[in-house]
Amino acid sequence: MSDFKKGIVASGHILVGKAAAKILREGGNAFDAVVAAGFASTVVEQTLTSLGGGGLLLGHSAARGQNLFFDFFVDTPGLGNDGRQGMEHFFPVTIQFSGAPQVFNIGLGSVAVPGIAKGLLHVHKRLGSMPLKEIVAPAIDYARGHEVNNFQADFLKLLTPIMTQTATGRSLYGNENGYIAAGDWLCNDELAQFLELLIEDGGDSFYRGDIARAIAAEMREKEGLVTEKDLASYRVMERKPLAIQYRGSDLVTSPYPSLGGALIALSLAIYKASSDKPLEWGSRNHLLEILAVTREVERLRGKNITDLRALFAFLNKGLGKSVENVRLFSRGTTHISIADRKGNCASMTCSNGEGSGYFAPGTGVMLNNMMGEDDLHPNGFHSSPPGQRVCSMMSPSLLLKDDVVKLVIGSGGSKRIRTAITEVLRQVVDFGKGIKEAVEAPRLYWDDECLQVEPGFDEDIVNSLGIDTNIWQKLDVYFGGVHAVIPGSEGAGDPRRGGCVIEV
Repeated sequence: MSDFKKGIVASGHILVGKAAAKILREGGNAFDAVVAAGFASTVVEQTLTSLGGGGLLLGHSAARGQNLFFDFFVDTPGLGNDGRQGMEHFFPVTIQFSGAPQVFNIGLGSVAVPGIAKGLLHVHKRLGSMPLKEIVAPAIDYARGHEVNNFQADFLKLLTPIMTQTATGRSLYGNENGYIAAGDWLCNDELAQFLELLIEDGGDSFYRGDIARAIAAEMREKEGLVTEKDLASYRVMERKPLAIQYRGSDLVTSPYPSLGGALIALSLAIYKASSDKPLEWGSRNHLLEILAVTREVERLRGKNITDLRALFAFLNKGLGKSVENVRLFSRGTTHISIADRKGNCASMTCSNGEGSGYFAPGTGVMLNNMMGEDDLHPNGFHSSPPGQRVCSMMSPSLLLKDDVVKLVIGSGGSKRIRTAITEVLRQVVDFGKGIKEAVEAPRLYWDDECLQVEPGFDEDIVNSLGIDTNIWQKLDVYFGGVHAVIPGSEGAGDPRRGGCVIEV
């Protein structure tokens, strides 16, 4: 067990960080704090997460000497739904992101079985030390009223067609000026009351009681898919984390249902095999290496090298072809990283997709639109049988050396999650950069058609790569949002996603 002089919280919103820091100051451990932060984020980061969404948490228990993974991502709905297809109330909306339109599918038919509410309660019961009432108190205060910050205001504006689909949404986000903006006061009294109910009944009303019945009734009436049986059958799963060695350290990351964890591990394995020591940062060869590895991982992803068994089967065969190839050439998500003074660490990523536009009756909770995310359903919408975990790119991770956690890390950012985490890990391990510098360093992303490049690399070198390239004008939320903590030392909040750090 390690004892540190301070606890550290890195998150995407100052009020989320304050909720976690309050719990640490009052004697709670990292798991108490991450649960408090999780509840708080569903209130103040409502465009990114929700009690109606899904999440993954990777933790390190110092007392037990164990790394623990909690899967509370969403399930495919439809258990006992008498043949409904979920397509009647399933429709596209166009959102203008970064000057380019993106189409998302929303409506009741886009809702998967939510897991965050049950997941946070489960983690608290397993590893928490403080009363649940104290853990949830900051979130209740925020729900009764908090000031909307610039980052959330921008997202609320972008997602206006989703946030205002229903009378509940129009009531929450509309005001005398037409629509909520930065600096406005946001109150969600129904959500505050629902949070108080969660403390009393441990989620029974939402998963088995009156609220579950109300959700199911509205789904039947309007051709959604979620049923009472779906909600009653939902379970939080504890799984064995995925671990891989990288240059003398151990990366412990997310197993199934995360695809991102295996792809990060695969990326690092190829980097490790391609050279004994890293290239000069920012050099032409360095950028070509990132591009080559990214392309190769996408190729292998196409061959279904995306889970623990397939990954190690592939690695055991050797990396000859992959190394040869290398040498030749959020969507709406939020993350929280926490380390306490005793050495407990928690890395948690949560998402509501873009939101379905639909609020669970009487709760103030917008449910997810995970059944409408095309990258989560490569075989087509509503093609998977009910009761299955939906896969995710979310990849909360820990970096250990000699069984001691050296870095708590994770990111939002949809398909860019794995590349953002991998690039920050390499900044720290391969290039010896401090965590703040590593998080704020420019990133690359190959989008299958063009190399997307943040400013900060030598433009002459970028232009010499000989491929279609788009150089952005500033660091952007598109490239992920890595919030990371070095236990007992320092943290970094990604400025791309409103990042902040609080030390206790």
